[in-house]
Amino acid sequence: MSRKRLDKDDLSLWKKVTERTEKLDVDKLFRAEIDGTSPIHGPAPTPPQIRKRSSVVMGKPDPKPRRNTHDLMPSLPDQLRQAPVQMDSKAFGKLKRGKMRPEGRIDLHGMTLDRAHPALTKFILGSHAKGRRLVLVITGKGKMRDEGGPIPVRHGVLRHQVPQWLSMPPLSSAVLQVSQAHISHGGGGAYYVYLRRHR
Repeated sequence: MSRKRLDKDDLSLWKKVTERTEKLDVDKLFRAEIDGTSPIHGPAPTPPQIRKRSSVVMGKPDPKPRRNTHDLMPSLPDQLRQAPVQMDSKAFGKLKRGKMRPEGRIDLHGMTLDRAHPALTKFILGSHAKGRRLVLVITGKGKMRDEGGPIPVRHGVLRHQVPQWLSMPPLSSAVLQVSQAHISHGGGGAYYVYLRRHR
């Protein structure tokens, strides 16, 4: 491909543009960013002053200064632990100690999400129709598959997804309680699903 030579009009236009152009001082530009000023927008706006709470109460210093609390989403086991108990508390205690025996089980370990969701739905609704009360859902703990890409990969995708599926229709109408399984039934890689009484 051959380059087109500029004619006299193009050259005169280019000369006018370059005469009005100032050389960019890169060092000054970076110094300004470090100092908090922008060569384009001027000085950076100062953040609004936050009024600090006084730790003095009635003339005496507060013995325990308040710490900032962060509203972070609790881990999955903590969420299940904090969920209100819907089933009989005595039966729930037996369940947590691994004293109740599941009447059915499904192993989703190694399945993809698009295969696991219909399999779980069919199993839970079928178990509920048969009058079962306690079933075991095995998800596995998950493998570390983060290859260092820009988007982080969640550890144990099925383990995090199954409780969400169980809390949404159509499964939520059949499920009374979801709890992490006792170590004898799989621990962190499995869930007890206590089903509602079939009517």
